[in-house]
Amino acid sequence: MTQYDIIIVGGGAAGFFAAINCAEQNPNLKVAILERGKEGLQKVKVSGGGRCNVTHAEFIPSELVQNYPRGEKELLGPFHQFMTGDTIQWFEDRDVALKIEDDGRMFPVSNSSQTIIDCFLNEARKHQVDILYNHALKSLSPIENQWLLETSQGDFFTEKVLMATGSNPKIWKLLENLGHTISQPVPSLFTFDIKDKRIAGIPGVVALDVEINVLGTNLYSEGPLLITHVGMSAPAILKLSAFGAIELAKRNYNFQIEINFIKQSYDDCFEHLKALKQDLAKKLVLKSAQFELPKRLWQKLVLASHVNDDVRWADLNKSQLEALASQLTKAVFQVTGKSTFKEEFVTAGGVNLKEVNFKTFESKRHNNLYFAGEILNIDAITGGFNFQNAWSGAYIAACNMSK
Repeated sequence: MTQYDIIIVGGGAAGFFAAINCAEQNPNLKVAILERGKEGLQKVKVSGGGRCNVTHAEFIPSELVQNYPRGEKELLGPFHQFMTGDTIQWFEDRDVALKIEDDGRMFPVSNSSQTIIDCFLNEARKHQVDILYNHALKSLSPIENQWLLETSQGDFFTEKVLMATGSNPKIWKLLENLGHTISQPVPSLFTFDIKDKRIAGIPGVVALDVEINVLGTNLYSEGPLLITHVGMSAPAILKLSAFGAIELAKRNYNFQIEINFIKQSYDDCFEHLKALKQDLAKKLVLKSAQFELPKRLWQKLVLASHVNDDVRWADLNKSQLEALASQLTKAVFQVTGKSTFKEEFVTAGGVNLKEVNFKTFESKRHNNLYFAGEILNIDAITGGFNFQNAWSGAYIAACNMSK
């Protein structure tokens, strides 16, 4: 039976960050990470296409929390304790420089997630954290001011335990047995499957700034839209999938969206098209893309408005103008399913947030039981926000556990 002061269950982003900070803040503590896999930090490895999207360049807590469909209210306090700037400083103090991209995402200057992994492994070694791979947790029980952890490779006693196992149903089950409530997990951050001749054959086309709403709900988003081989993706869609995770699961991923491709009202668009009928009279409608839309998308929308490829602007009749204004400002598409977005598998669901003290990330049900990362019912849109939640929670838990 091995004894530790602190055991971290889960060798991912939150787990490593917590373990390193515990050991650094109190070098007298014996700290271990139990990881069920043969290596850790798998999500760190694949995040951001293998570059690791460490955080996001948003430095105001009240703005940052708006990127969390679940956890917005709870994270406001923690982000005042450990924020994006603190994350950047933490890595820089360990010789990992980060850079900001145009969309606000932050990556290591090396453009390689291995830089982050190496940093964590070096820090863990330096602060004598034991990393025990192939140790799957079988049970977790409080016994006389201690925790007994039974694993696939032996049993451990510890005074304090931090759960950082991400979206793991087996671990959620163990926590339910300890009296915690688990919010039902549903996928978040996914792309929409859409079969529609208006987007067929033009994968890779991007409409830079659209407005989308899910019909019959108050779900709305805006931003870039990418047409893919199977439907639609990019931030405008991913935001909808995150904020609508529960609602869209209820609909079994069958619903309709309405897209305004040009962010203008139908009436303004109609007037604009009437003016173009005069100004571009002799030009072919199909060949003269407007509203800064990609040519191939413009052509699809023109054909969908019953305007043939040989029609000139002067020849457009009123019903064709109306149809084109509709396609541009309120095109309805049927979504028939979802696909995963790259490797960014994120789950909405986890430990009920009312059962956690967000000043310390300690359980309100049990003393000396802590949580960090995606095991909690907290998730974010894409862009480095899920990692920032992991760093902040892990750091604050570590400060309290190492006392």
